[in-house]
Amino acid sequence: MFFSFSFVILFLVSTGLRFLVIRAEWVRSLSLQHEAVLPELIVAARWALSLALYGGVLLGLSYSVRREVFALQAILCVALLSIGFTYGINLGLKNWEYVPPARIPAQPLGGPGLILSNTVQPSDTALVLLQGPAEPGGRRVVATPGIPLLYQAETIERDPSFISLPPAPFNLDSPWFLKSLAIDLRLNAENLRQRLDEGLLPFLLYTGALIILLTSLIFIADLSMWPLANLFLGGIAFRGVLALETFLNSPEIQYAINAFLHGTKDTASSGAIDSLPLSFAVPLIFSAVGALIHLYSFLVYISKKRGKYAA
Repeated sequence: MFFSFSFVILFLVSTGLRFLVIRAEWVRSLSLQHEAVLPELIVAARWALSLALYGGVLLGLSYSVRREVFALQAILCVALLSIGFTYGINLGLKNWEYVPPARIPAQPLGGPGLILSNTVQPSDTALVLLQGPAEPGGRRVVATPGIPLLYQAETIERDPSFISLPPAPFNLDSPWFLKSLAIDLRLNAENLRQRLDEGLLPFLLYTGALIILLTSLIFIADLSMWPLANLFLGGIAFRGVLALETFLNSPEIQYAINAFLHGTKDTASSGAIDSLPLSFAVPLIFSAVGALIHLYSFLVYISKKRGKYAA
């Protein structure tokens, strides 16, 4: 019950926040294209589903440990609910992609003389678009504190003296940690969508293996009696597994795995792994690592039980 509630709440909240971020980026780009809400909402929901999958599993396992639920029962319930929610939402988003979105004409964001600035501080560089957002790359004036006003003509990219100047519009960069996290979540969402497009079996194989790896981290929730410490450790584990998934699905690693399984033009591999499809490699790695962690946790549990009875 708690897992379902946390998964749905995390999915809805992260979808709304991601949608606002996408909308803010669209506004900052001064786009003159017609606005389409549905595609942006689908993109935000896919990104949020990836976050809800990781966060929901870890929160559900942490809650089950605090409530002293039997580990095997908690792992099975969380795994089945995770697969059900992930498959259902992904299938629904895939069906919504075929719905023609209603296009809303873009509202004007300003006229000639629009001022763009990094922040509200008066000491920051500002750009003045002389022709307004209709031509963001057109004539403009750059106002930098302590430097005379600089006028840029329409051929901005052809003048080497303007290369170091910020483009229009511009904004402060997000922290690298949040930016890398957002990229990895987007790549994870694309992997889930690609597996769903390939069929039900590839989707269940990949998602099931990922959930096996995530549920093996249940021991983290029992490392400390302080829930905040376990939450911090769970966040580190969440980031690590997400980075591992992105790493294993990168084109370079996929090429290396393919060369190991099927050989190259010069050398060919032999044995049973030669017939193993490339799409099975990453799920097998997830399953193997998760199974080893589950086995280790089970052996630790048995040893603690024996030590308790011996005492």
